[in-house]
Amino acid sequence: MTAVESRPAGVVLTPSPGGHRPFGARVKAYVALTKPRIIELLLITTVPVMFLAEQGVPDLWLVLATCFGGYLSAGGANALNMYIDRDIDALMDRTSQRPLVTGVLTPREGLVFGLTLAVVSTLWFGLLVNWLSAALSLGALLFYVVVYTMILKRRTTQNIVWGGIAGCLPVLIGWSAVTNSMSWAAVILFAVIFFWTPPHYWPLSMKVKDDYARAGVPMLPVLASNKVVAKQIVAYSWVMVAVSLLLTPLGYTGWFYLSVALLTGGWWLWEAHGLLNRAKAGATGAKLKEMRLFHWSITYVSLLFVAVAVDPFLR
Repeated sequence: MTAVESRPAGVVLTPSPGGHRPFGARVKAYVALTKPRIIELLLITTVPVMFLAEQGVPDLWLVLATCFGGYLSAGGANALNMYIDRDIDALMDRTSQRPLVTGVLTPREGLVFGLTLAVVSTLWFGLLVNWLSAALSLGALLFYVVVYTMILKRRTTQNIVWGGIAGCLPVLIGWSAVTNSMSWAAVILFAVIFFWTPPHYWPLSMKVKDDYARAGVPMLPVLASNKVVAKQIVAYSWVMVAVSLLLTPLGYTGWFYLSVALLTGGWWLWEAHGLLNRAKAGATGAKLKEMRLFHWSITYVSLLFVAVAVDPFLR
């Protein structure tokens, strides 16, 4: 058993000065600080919006520049989030192997890395895309780090609701990268992600609520019953689906997007109401099946935004 595997819960390891940390392990740790899997989801919402804004295929260099800038910006935000939350990350099973907890990287290295990515990403967007996208990118980073991580996360059950705004901004960045302006289409898709975020994240929070309780983070499932959380999930789900349907009557999309939005939204509502029914019946543990909605939520947003990208070619 390694030293990390035998580490008592809640103990943060810090490498001793001059301690040997293999180069490969350090590179992997820096990549882990950016949370690549979360960034994949952000890019899924950015690129299709660029196709909608262009009403066709946007310039390939612009797409690559926007994606790379988005990775740098979100990676910087995630690194700073891990720097600030390293104390509670050490108390939670699902975050206990993060680099600043295990000691592969020092807190100072995490902080410098995050700040560097923040500066570089802003300049990248400003110089290679446009300054409106740079401002939106920097705004998303500051909102996630300051408003969500430093202010909301440890103080209110509404943390993920309002903190989720940071995850909505890549939609606006994708639109502004192409047009250097804003549009109601981008605002509608921003709203879709805003209302998607709580019912996407709360099922996961229901699964790991003991982790959050141990760390003192007031996620809604920690302080409310499964039935109350499921009711909130259903409410947000209905609003999300309704908002997603606005693009077509307003003339931004056609029959293909509308068909996909209706089918995927209908299945989402089926899953959300299924979770509510199980919660009302008193289901707990594996019988609650809360992760079914969590996994479907990722598929839903992927299919919906693929439809956003494909629709201009079928109109």
